[in-house]
Parts: sequence; C-alpha cells; structure tokens
Amino acid sequence: MFETLEWLPRIIGALVLVGLAIGVSRWQKAGIEQDMLVAVGRAFVQLIAIGYALDFIFSRQGPFWSLLVVGVMVSVAGYTAGQRGKYVPRSKIIATVSVTVGTALTLGLLIVLNVFPFEPRFTIPIAGMIVGNAMTATGLAMNRLRDDLKLQKAQIETALALGATQRQAANQQMRRALTTGMTPIVDKTKTVGLISLPGAMTGMILAGASPLEAVQLQIIVMYMLVGAVAFSGLTATFLTYRQFFTQAHQLMVSALSDEALI
Repeated sequence: MFETLEWLPRIIGALVLVGLAIGVSRWQKAGIEQDMLVAVGRAFVQLIAIGYALDFIFSRQGPFWSLLVVGVMVSVAGYTAGQRGKYVPRSKIIATVSVTVGTALTLGLLIVLNVFPFEPRFTIPIAGMIVGNAMTATGLAMNRLRDDLKLQKAQIETALALGATQRQAANQQMRRALTTGMTPIVDKTKTVGLISLPGAMTGMILAGASPLEAVQLQIIVMYMLVGAVAFSGLTATFLTYRQFFTQAHQLMVSALSDEALI
C-alpha cells in the first residue's frame, strides 16, 4: 500500500497539531491527554488496517465482500447508537434495525436508479457515509424521544386518560425526536459549500478531479444522506415509542426510569 515513505513527513507534520492540542489540554488541566494519544494511535492502526482490507476487497469480484463489509458497518453502528440510547429498552436492537433500514433503502435506491454501480469501490465508501449519518440520527432520535416522554409524562398520561391512543398521546414527542435526528444533516446541507467543503468533494479535488466533477458527486452525497437519516430517524422513532407503552395504551412509567434494564 505504501511503496515509499513520501507520506511519512506529512503525517509527522499533522502530528504537530496533535501535540499542540495535548499542550492546550495540559495547560488548561482538561485531563484528556491520554484519551487524545489513544485516539490518535487507534485512528492510525484502524485506518492502515482498513486501507489494506479495502485494497484486498477492491480486487475481488462479486457482491459477497461488499455485503460483508456493509454488514459489519451496520452492526458496529447499531451497537454504538444503542449505547447512546442506553436508557431505551432494547436500544441496541432498535438502533441496529433503524440503521439497517436507512442503509438498505438508501443504498438500494442508489443502485437501482444506477446512480452508482454495484461494485466494492463505489458501494463500500458510499455505505460508510450512509451508515455513519444514519447512526447519528438514530442515536439522537432515540435519546430525544425517551427524554421527552420522561419529562412530559403527566401530559401524556392525561391524554391517555382522555381516550387518546398511545400514538396520539406521543405524537408531539415523536415529531420532535425525528426533527432532532434530522437537524444536523439538514443544517449541513443548507450551508454546504458556504461554511466548509465536505469530505467527498475535498477528497476528489485533492486527488486531482476538477471542482465541477467534485461538486456533482457532493450534491449526490448530500441528497442521499438526507434520505438516509429520514429513513433511519423515522424507524428509530416508531420503534422507540412503542417500548414505553403497553398494548392497553398505558405509559410504562418504570421503563422511563434511569435504572430500567436495557
């Protein structure tokens, strides 16, 4: 993968910034110097490893390796989002299903519509962007919905007592949760190209592509991510709210406790 050591001085140069960040942490007694060192070391090892792995996978034919890598991505993302929503019953299952739905629908549509060919070189990087954003939206939606249900318990129970179904009683909270999950990508889409040049576009430009070619790809990427977070956020919202109600449309107060089993 690295036939020469031309990349080494650049990495060392970038490490200077890490050293400055560690210095700031020590100066302000933030106490995160060790975390920074661990993060930098893990990033280096993980990226080198994935570089070799992708080099191997890209040389293979057939869908097996692409699906395997995407499956691993979804599993890790589901576990991570589930950890963020740890006070939601069955959080890891809900998160994994939500990320899977968002990834499958988005990636499937892109392939069916021939936006990208079904080849590892295209499928895996695109899936990585989709899964990452779906994970974030899922975790945010789950957390917001659970917190709102807990804070507005009295309001919800009043609505249920007046004859509302669980869906009607939790409708406002579900809407806010979905909004929370989608807001980061919507805000990013609004300001793309004005505040920052996104990763896909920057990578293409650094690789020598023309700015107009990079822009075309970035437009596709931003649009697909909006769809992905919508699918995942909606799935997470509907699956999460059901964990706090009984079939008799009663709010399970015990499930809203921070000590509730996951």
